[in-house]
Amino acid sequence: MRKECHPLLRGRKGDTKYKHGFSVSEMESLASICEVVLPPLPMDALKIRKADQADNDSWDSVKSFWNISASRYPIPHEVAKILTKRGLIEAVLLVRVVLWLLATRLGTFLFCGFLCLGEKWPFINNFSNISLEKREKVMQKWLNHRFLSPIRLAFVYIKVLCLYVFFSWVDENGDNPAWKAIGYEVSDDEKLSNASNTRPLEKGIIETMNESDSTLEQSLAKKGLNVTLDSKSNILKVKCDALVVGSGCGGGVAAAVLASAGHKVVVLEKGNYFAPQDYSSLEGPSLDQQYETGGILASVDSRILILAGSTVGGGSAINWSACIRTPHKVLKEWSENQKLPFFSSQEYLSAMDTVCERIGVTENCTQEGFQNQVLRKGCQNLGLKVDCVPRNSSGNHYCGSCGYGCPKGEKQGTQATWLVDAVDQGAVIITGCKAERLLLESNKNGNGSKKKKCLGVLAKALNSKVTMKLQIEAKLTISSGGALLTPPLLISSGLKNKNIGRNLHLHPVLMTWGYFPESNSELKGKVYEGGIITSVHKVPSNDSKSDSRAIIETPLLGPASFASLCPWESGLDFKQRMLNYPRTAHFITIIRDKASGQVTSEGRISYKINETDRENLRAGLQQALRILIAAGAAEVGTHRSDGQRLRCNGIGENEVQEFLDSVCPVDGALSPGEHWNLYCSAHQMGSCRMGVSEKEGAVDENGETWEAQGLFVCDASVLPTAVGVNPMITVQSTAYCISNRIVDYLRKGQISEVR
Repeated sequence: MRKECHPLLRGRKGDTKYKHGFSVSEMESLASICEVVLPPLPMDALKIRKADQADNDSWDSVKSFWNISASRYPIPHEVAKILTKRGLIEAVLLVRVVLWLLATRLGTFLFCGFLCLGEKWPFINNFSNISLEKREKVMQKWLNHRFLSPIRLAFVYIKVLCLYVFFSWVDENGDNPAWKAIGYEVSDDEKLSNASNTRPLEKGIIETMNESDSTLEQSLAKKGLNVTLDSKSNILKVKCDALVVGSGCGGGVAAAVLASAGHKVVVLEKGNYFAPQDYSSLEGPSLDQQYETGGILASVDSRILILAGSTVGGGSAINWSACIRTPHKVLKEWSENQKLPFFSSQEYLSAMDTVCERIGVTENCTQEGFQNQVLRKGCQNLGLKVDCVPRNSSGNHYCGSCGYGCPKGEKQGTQATWLVDAVDQGAVIITGCKAERLLLESNKNGNGSKKKKCLGVLAKALNSKVTMKLQIEAKLTISSGGALLTPPLLISSGLKNKNIGRNLHLHPVLMTWGYFPESNSELKGKVYEGGIITSVHKVPSNDSKSDSRAIIETPLLGPASFASLCPWESGLDFKQRMLNYPRTAHFITIIRDKASGQVTSEGRISYKINETDRENLRAGLQQALRILIAAGAAEVGTHRSDGQRLRCNGIGENEVQEFLDSVCPVDGALSPGEHWNLYCSAHQMGSCRMGVSEKEGAVDENGETWEAQGLFVCDASVLPTAVGVNPMITVQSTAYCISNRIVDYLRKGQISEVR
């Protein structure tokens, strides 16, 4: 009987393993857990009526969603595939051990106790043969059990991936079986208005995904590069003036400045290039194609989920458009405390003006989306100040899909601005190509204070048809891979400065939510419509050195992200939450973190919140909940694992205050018997910070590394501390100053020619 619930397994009993590496027995356990996470439910448990639906078609879609299960093919197999492909080795091992044990009677008895007992021989069932009702009770116990932290962690991994896969999966028509029921659609209005098929970077780009060993050399030569093939070593040698590794906020600006000064620039980008007409606005494919680790990168202890761009344009191609200048108090602190007068100079202030002008920053928004309406209304009802957020798009830009790449082509990321300037001046961008290590040699005849000299990088194409390595030799090399990838490149190449990879700041985020039924007609729209961030509230600080304890903004949450982050209490509760998705507004509380983490090897990020940061987050969460209540939410809550929430109708101030007092960020360590919060981060900075000496930083005030002549860092990793606001303007302004200083060095001949 149980096996009929998992048709994906029928006829495959002869297989010991699937292509993704999981065994048949492990997949039985996995499918059984997926069924509990998102189960088929009886219609009498549905709280909405047919009369509440617009038409019979809508009602049929709700019924279909109510009956559907995440155990259906291909969901469990996609979960296994993503876990194997993207997960940390510890997570993969933990999940597979738990699934293997649950496939055995003894393991099931150890994890499930008497709930696995049956009436017939052999009396002890393995997990997949326990009834759905009992399996749900088992999993609810796992989430709160004092001594089962490993299995709780395994369940969280599976829950997050299961829901992410289910709600992001699309068929050949780009549709998902649950979207209509939960009120979600990918709007055709969010497309490039002039239907242009032009690709602004076409004349300067080489996409290795379209190349092979027989074509790459010719393609590079056609772009005006000096290319020679070392057939003995199977290495293609390329020479240029300046090499930029990465094409985001730092690399894009650097490429434009250097190319405009007359230098032959090569930009190396491991991601692919997308023009506006290429963007699908589909959450799953977009995250997979444009984000680091497919959008599911987590710290090594799974406390924090990290979003970072991995495409031409980097974070600027997929961010939420906010263009906030570096706060005055932050610049003052960096100038005085870190002894970096660069940040208080006219040079830097002018750079911010230049950056804002080039990327088309506008101050006003003509129409706000639903979530920003909620933020503004709640603040106004409480008498709180709410500011407009400048964006690098027009004032009437109403695109809710910019986090998947702006399909309207209005958001001015580096792929639409600085990189266009660069290729117009002869720069070449090589995509799908990853820098493996820097080419360093002993610096015998150069600057005596620097023991090494950088001659370029050795790189490999990610397309298997290109087997040749690329040895790109340059007068100078600029690492612009971002705060997560620049340190591993420097460290794996042999640099030893202790600041490389340390001092990583993440602007940790926790979320609050409020449900606003359609009957609240004053607030128009759905959560996925309109500009993502157009308003911000700053939670006041008593510290004269800081502008705020936290800032409150609104996020982009597609249905898969919403489902993955949403607390799970039961299958029924979860499906009901999903039906409320289009009118569940979310706020993000962002803090300027005092704590810092570390990234010394690729994909392994260590980070821990400290008590000061936790208290600032708590103040931000409490303020956010008050704003949601004041805006008229029927229900509010946090993403704490116990489903912490408050129904607002008819409650008094005492009840509100009692609820707010219970809101306290809990470290995501899944401690025994504790609830937890899953933190998020979309801003990473500081891991190769600028300093006045090699003791204080990884690079000097010009962005050059202390150890290697001709090696510069030009991205968010050079920022001395966290910024406290969306950092795009800060990163681009810093990059503009550093790259202009590099131009001066080249002009003065301080960096020797490539030999």
